[in-house]
Amino acid sequence: MKRLVRLFALAALAYLLGFALFSFALGRPLGAQRTDAIVVPTGGPGRIARGIAVLKAGEAKRMLISGTAPDVRPIELAVEYKVEPRWFACCIDLGHEAVDTRSNAEETAEWVRAHDFRSVRLVTADWHMPRARMELRHALGTDVTVVADAVQTNPQFTMLVREYNKYLVRRAATLLGIGG
Repeated sequence: MKRLVRLFALAALAYLLGFALFSFALGRPLGAQRTDAIVVPTGGPGRIARGIAVLKAGEAKRMLISGTAPDVRPIELAVEYKVEPRWFACCIDLGHEAVDTRSNAEETAEWVRAHDFRSVRLVTADWHMPRARMELRHALGTDVTVVADAVQTNPQFTMLVREYNKYLVRRAATLLGIGG
């Protein structure tokens, strides 16, 4: 029984230390750095605006907004984000297949391969960055460089715990070769 209690205490300590590291190492905004492309998974405020700003600054050739609802049209986004529609004709693609972080990564990987990009800037919320980056690196393999450009937020404690648990589950599944 003592051994079981010690094992449980050790697991709890490892979990808490991992959570502390996760919480203190949230993603940060990236400065000026050129990449071939930008990917923005939908789902949180500031992501698309940040991606468009980076694209307009000339720090990438093209951008994918992954996980866009099927009924969203480019003109609607152009109006909402005050960007000329021509940007959607030349440089901003909408991905309509993704429904979660893992499928965002799969959708992005197909898009990256279709355009033969070698580097991608991932723009997502700071709390979402570890899992999104892990999924994207897994989907892309080692041939494509992924750089993180986090949109800073003020996540609630419960949000961080939930995201940390999702990260741990997906990390374990990836290491065990389960679920893609």
